[in-house]
Amino acid sequence: MVAQEPTVAGGPEHAAVAGQWRLVWWKFRRHRLAMASGVVVLLIYLIAVFAEVIAPGLPGKFNARYTFAPPQPLSFTYRDEAGALRFQLHVKGYKVEVDPVALRRTFVVDPSQRYPVGFFVHGDTYRLWGLFATDRHLIGPRNAGDPFFLLGADRLGRDVLSRVVYGTRVSMSIGLIGVAVSLVLGIMLGGISGYYGGAIDGAIQRTIEFIISIPTIPLWMGLAAAIPPDLEPLTVYFIITVIISLIGWTGLAREVRGRFLSLKSEDFVAAARIDGTSEMKIIVKHLVPAFASHIIASVTLAIPAMIIAETSLSFLGIGLRPPVVSWGVLLQEAQNIRAVATAPWLLAPAVPVITAVLALNFLGDGLRDAADPYSE
Repeated sequence: MVAQEPTVAGGPEHAAVAGQWRLVWWKFRRHRLAMASGVVVLLIYLIAVFAEVIAPGLPGKFNARYTFAPPQPLSFTYRDEAGALRFQLHVKGYKVEVDPVALRRTFVVDPSQRYPVGFFVHGDTYRLWGLFATDRHLIGPRNAGDPFFLLGADRLGRDVLSRVVYGTRVSMSIGLIGVAVSLVLGIMLGGISGYYGGAIDGAIQRTIEFIISIPTIPLWMGLAAAIPPDLEPLTVYFIITVIISLIGWTGLAREVRGRFLSLKSEDFVAAARIDGTSEMKIIVKHLVPAFASHIIASVTLAIPAMIIAETSLSFLGIGLRPPVVSWGVLLQEAQNIRAVATAPWLLAPAVPVITAVLALNFLGDGLRDAADPYSE
């Protein structure tokens, strides 16, 4: 069967001389949903990198006066006392009312109060990337001390938006670090299994089948429950990353093994052996680069699984714990039905989880299709 020539913008004559990566790029950019998802993923990681600047405040700062305060929508216009239309970016204030049935204090947005909002304003002092001390924030109240809760406040009066932004860094970085560890294990063990075969292949495959056969959630719970509760939050972060990585490498290892089995009998591998190339050099310089695009696609599809794993563990209370801020830790606040009924904005961290997972999956689908530019 003759392979079809890929359809590219430059025409077949350009495709005949184009390299593998250029062919992958030409096919990937035809996948509009994957391109849009790539932009979304890039924006999410930019938020993670510049979390201190983008967040209106610090994640641990609280104000007991505004516990369970509702979201304050941004407004651009208002009418002054004379009835004239004015333009100014602002949020409305609160007034306190007492629920006559539940006899509890509730906040209601008060249109008569206006607090001006600006960009790159002075606010809480932080150290950008732990290096530079500054107090500039992308958006916030112009006057220090004014209430500013675009996504509302939690039970301690902490800004939900700031905590979601800071949680982006932890949740998204766990996906990258976990996939990096899984990538090393998957390529190494899958490559050894597919290249050497025999008893080594049998032992590795039985190990993979044993890990896959164990129910995921109970396995996570058992491993995470073994973490001592008195460890530092940063130590727990790395332990959770390793736990997720030790489970997530099996799928990639099987894919790498299959590719090695199909490639190790090719002519270019035989030529490398005749030339006296070592086995390790054949694997690293010849076999792995031959399907690097497939590995990139598999890694992209594995990141959402890592994010969901961290979110699930932290939501169940056996993953990351406060004061670490991640999307899963924030969703612990939404475990209480009463809290959700009182403050439904506590479910806000679920939105970035869904957005990131969908965007990464669509991006991975596009990369997987583009990894074989000659397929239709």
